[in-house]
Amino acid sequence: MELTIRQAGIVKKLCWTLALSVVAVPFLFPFLWMISSAFKSANEIFGQPSLIPDVWRWRNFLEVFEYQPFARQYFNSIYIAVLVTGLTLILSSLAGYALARMRFAGAGLLMLFLLSALMVPEEVTIVPNFFLMKWLGVMDTHIPLVLLPVFGPHGVMATFLMRQYFVSLPKELEEAGKMDGLSRLGIWWKIALPMSRPALAAVAIITFLFSWNLFLEPLVFLSSIENFTLPLALSNFTDPYGSPLWHLQLAATSLAVVPILIVYLIAQRQIIESFAMSGVKG
Repeated sequence: MELTIRQAGIVKKLCWTLALSVVAVPFLFPFLWMISSAFKSANEIFGQPSLIPDVWRWRNFLEVFEYQPFARQYFNSIYIAVLVTGLTLILSSLAGYALARMRFAGAGLLMLFLLSALMVPEEVTIVPNFFLMKWLGVMDTHIPLVLLPVFGPHGVMATFLMRQYFVSLPKELEEAGKMDGLSRLGIWWKIALPMSRPALAAVAIITFLFSWNLFLEPLVFLSSIENFTLPLALSNFTDPYGSPLWHLQLAATSLAVVPILIVYLIAQRQIIESFAMSGVKG
């Protein structure tokens, strides 16, 4: 008996769902294991493997806040990530629009110079940045964690993404704005930015995650435990001999991924649309 078009579509959809579910298992299992182990004792974590704890230890999460100022560290990561994201959106959209629409001598050379910064690993510049921040007197503050992502290679990448998107926008709308008496800045604010929401969403998500996951910079520039961000705080859950307290680390890590999941669930469609639309023209 031949399948109807509708039945064939259902079968095809089920096959795709099954195939994607199988592919997702290796990626989903470590996350589920982390959540499960957050409720286990240290001994049970390395005992018989099981996703369901023998005893649900909710106290692990309470001990996370008792062991070190985790609430303060959580707040540090949130406000730094939000500040870096906001500054990056403003500066990258301005610079990206200028590179996409303004014609001036050396524009191509400037773009090449900016892109060359992406080829330099951050480990290469961490020592010069250390001496620079020490000379500025901002060691053990959050200022380096804001300045370096905004004006470093990540800021360049954000500028490039915005520039690519602005290039793809129709010029006719901007010409109409000029006829209405808008300045270059007015066109950027009232026409270019509203049309670039997918690119702005992509840059915002990437920047937030980049800042949220920073480890090397906090390790180099911060020394006070109250100023730690979450990645550095997670490595601080150790016993007096330096061995990891896994039940606390996993509980703290489970709490640390909550903002990331929220950001992704809210804006996953925007970031996919942005990558599909922005990286083609240039």
